[in-house]
Parts: sequence; C-alpha cells; structure tokens
Amino acid sequence: MAISVATAVVPGNVAVSSSSSVHSQIKFCHLSSLQFPNELRALTIRNRRLLSKLGPRTLPLVEAKKQTFSSFDDLLENADKPVLVDFYATWCGPCQFMVPILEQVSDSMSDKIQIVKIDTEKYPIIAEKYKIQALPTFILFKDGKPCDRFEGAMAADLLIQRIEASL
Repeated sequence: MAISVATAVVPGNVAVSSSSSVHSQIKFCHLSSLQFPNELRALTIRNRRLLSKLGPRTLPLVEAKKQTFSSFDDLLENADKPVLVDFYATWCGPCQFMVPILEQVSDSMSDKIQIVKIDTEKYPIIAEKYKIQALPTFILFKDGKPCDRFEGAMAADLLIQRIEASL
C-alpha cells in the first residue's frame, strides 16, 4: 500500500529532527476507531522530519438513536417536531467538526427539533433530490417540507440562533 501526500498542514507545535529516511513499511497507529498510517503523523520535508508532539487523539463519542424508516419522506411526514437534517460524508473534515456541535444542539433543543444525519455517500439519491453540492449542508424541515437551508460548519450558538429564527 502506498500513500501519496501532495500537501500537508503541520500543526504549530512540532519538533524538527534530521532524518532522510522514511520507513517503507506502513505501521498503523490506533486512534479511537480510525486507523492512520504512522507516515501521516511524521512528515518529511527536504530531508527533515517533522514530528508532532501531540499524542494520540481520541474522538468524541456521540450517542445516536438509530431508527429505520421505509423512506426518508416517511421519516419527515411522521415527525412530531421539525427535523434538522445534516447531509455529511465520512471523509469531510468540517462534517466531523460538526459532530460535537450537533450533540450540543441536540441536547439544548431536544424538545423543539429532531436531528437526523444522512450520509451522502450511502444515500446519493436523497442528496440529489435536495441538490446537495457542498458539505456539510443542513436543511430544516417543518411539516415534511424544507423551510431553511444552510451550508458549512458553524458554532453551536450560531446554529441554535439560525434554527430558532426559522421555527
């Protein structure tokens, strides 16, 4: 398996060591449930190896209630409160950034809205139906119909203000 990195972002907290060789074997380190090759944690630029001082990071655990519906339309029509749908992809960085924020919003607005996440890779027909072109995209549905739509990551307080303004 080969990994090619065209560009890389190096965190501000790095140590530089002289090393001109990069291991040819790929060894995996374990971070939560995701696995990344060690080469992604040590980057070589012009015969200098940049090592991150940061240790393994753990990703936040998110409680989710998995439900099955015969269709997405069925879910929207049978919802007893407005539904905020997060269209995301597992490879999308801003989408992953929104996970703990959506958890905060869900906790603070659980009596007002229901939050549903739709993976655009698994359900491309739903993404096409709602013309999802950027990730993350949020659509707020009331009475089964879209009433607000916005794209991109945002802070929890801004997201709550946007939702409350639409309700």
